[in-house]
Amino acid sequence: MQTAPTIARPALLRGVLLADAGVTAITALAMAAAAAPLAALTALPADLLRIVGLALLPYVAWIAWLARKPGYRSGWLVAALNALYALDCVLLLASGWGSPNVLGIVFVLVQAAAVATFAIAGAIALAHRPGSAERLV
Repeated sequence: MQTAPTIARPALLRGVLLADAGVTAITALAMAAAAAPLAALTALPADLLRIVGLALLPYVAWIAWLARKPGYRSGWLVAALNALYALDCVLLLASGWGSPNVLGIVFVLVQAAAVATFAIAGAIALAHRPGSAERLV
């Protein structure tokens, strides 16, 4: 019988998930509830902001729930989804879809950087096994 891999740093992963849930909740609520004012400031489409904000709310609930007792596979799934969201942010800007102003570009890039940071931090918490020769300081 094969056992599930252990999480090297469960407290770190729990903290990453909780921070991710908190930051994402604030961003999602702002995008969903204030799509029109944000659109006016950023020149991003209000419908895009609203839809993305609403779509992120179930994700926030899921990762907050996972933080209670994070699992190895679900932790990697969150890290992968965060990396994908960061890539999507960059692709949105590179695609030329819409015409965000400088503040809109900054808004999207800050999201990409924050989410990429959560992806990396989650991967660090998951990648190093207790007792391995390589340890993070």
